[in-house]
Amino acid sequence: MFVIIGIAVVLGSVIGGFLLEGGPIMALMQWVEFLIIGGTALGALLIGNPPANLKKIVASLFKTMSGVKINERTYIDLLRLFFELTSVYKKDGVLALESHIENPRNSAIFKKYPSFLSNAHAVELLCDSLRIVVLGGVPPHELETMIEGSLETHHEETARIPSALSKIGDSLPGIGIVAAVLGIVITMQAIGGPPEEIGHKVGAALVGTFLGILLCYGFISPLTSNIEILSDHEARYLHCIKAGVVAIAKNFSPMVVVEIARKQIYSDDRPSFGKLDKILRART
Repeated sequence: MFVIIGIAVVLGSVIGGFLLEGGPIMALMQWVEFLIIGGTALGALLIGNPPANLKKIVASLFKTMSGVKINERTYIDLLRLFFELTSVYKKDGVLALESHIENPRNSAIFKKYPSFLSNAHAVELLCDSLRIVVLGGVPPHELETMIEGSLETHHEETARIPSALSKIGDSLPGIGIVAAVLGIVITMQAIGGPPEEIGHKVGAALVGTFLGILLCYGFISPLTSNIEILSDHEARYLHCIKAGVVAIAKNFSPMVVVEIARKQIYSDDRPSFGKLDKILRART
């Protein structure tokens, strides 16, 4: 939502300021310049990224429209899930977890927390990690190293998306100059014509430079930053899962497992100990 508001503010400020200065709005409507810059940027994106990356870029751009979905409520659900799983583990033994992690979508415990089930990466990480706990034979510190390796791989994979967008954003001012140079070439062909015609062609050429810079600093760079923030929040959520699983492997009590996982949460989203304690006691 804020992304859409931000886009409106950028466009309103630039176009509104131009109009207030007495600029003719139609002078900015240089569709050929839009075609050159947009087409070149899209082509560069296709050249520099495999199909899998392109799909993730599109998905990430759509995700920015809804903003960060991981918040205090999401973390409370995750911590409640850890409390229940640890309680089952302590009461009925490690094998009691197997039926839940093998088919989480049909699990009586997991189905209580749709916000968790909607996160495919989180479900995969938790279930795969707990499966190792069920199999046994892996010390907690080795399990932590294994999960950390998985998280590092996931982080490197997701980091490709903002990196690809950032490179395109950085190239846009240069692409705008290319469009402007082409416009100047056309202008030079009409150098002997009337001044009005030459002025129109020079103005059209300068729109290319304007558009490249605006797209870079007004849209692509902020969107890249937004995607990075979303990725950081998702990574922190996965780190919280890692801490909870390792705590379960160390055979801590349900409340200690929840507290260890809670400490991994960013302060803006972290529920207080007292609030979480009341929620957990109300459910038991």
